[in-house]
Amino acid sequence: MDAKRILFITQEITPYLPESEIATICRNLPQGIQERGREIRTFMPKFGNINERRNQLHEVIRLSGMNLIIDDTDHPLIIKVASIQAARMQVYFIDNEDFFQRKHTVCDEKGNEYEDNDDRSIFYVRGVLETIKKLRWIPDLIHCHGWMSALTALYIKRMYADDPCLRNAKVVYSIYDDMFKNPLNKNFASKLKADGALDPDLDLIKADASCVALTKLAVDFADGLIQGSETIDPKILNYISTKKDKPFLPYQPKETYIDEINKFYDMILGPDTK
Repeated sequence: MDAKRILFITQEITPYLPESEIATICRNLPQGIQERGREIRTFMPKFGNINERRNQLHEVIRLSGMNLIIDDTDHPLIIKVASIQAARMQVYFIDNEDFFQRKHTVCDEKGNEYEDNDDRSIFYVRGVLETIKKLRWIPDLIHCHGWMSALTALYIKRMYADDPCLRNAKVVYSIYDDMFKNPLNKNFASKLKADGALDPDLDLIKADASCVALTKLAVDFADGLIQGSETIDPKILNYISTKKDKPFLPYQPKETYIDEINKFYDMILGPDTK
């Protein structure tokens, strides 16, 4: 039987960005899952503070060149790739001059969150999914880490519902305590509707596009949920507790999380997933 394919979509990976909870997990988890017999692909944004020369990033010309329209504006999609030699693992980077050439990730040097973080999230998620289609690499399961990937499940279940490459993919969302503070752009919901989301899909974020609301939207559309941080917002935990039929893996210590997540994948994928 062919190895199951796991796609990792994250906003941070060390050594490309400084160590953090997400960055460390997303460096070690894909390697561990690959060593357990799965086939993997890993994506992150190419933030401007990633040193391309030191990390030996190079553009993948055959994957680049597409334009993605967000809020009636064209944004060119650039794909880069680098290798973590010790892990025998490639990392793909989503790049765009408008969104990812700044010298910081989601906030400026004064700690102010970027006003277009909603557009950046939409571009990132769509960029990953369009690149996967170009690669003709059909994932069995997509594991998302960090709020910038939170829209993935909505896009898979709604906008890509008829796409033969993506329609059968299961989506797992790991929830961390990396919350943004200010609500996203007031037009966030209308931008998603223009992309193909339905009005009822967006009820949670129409009035208040907070991080809690965005996470609840991810909870609604994901096939499985993982508590990535030891403590997360109680409002989110309470919301998850109302989803009785939604598989949920509580926080796992670093000694066991790779094996436990690998078992969780098996449960989400169903029988005959080894």
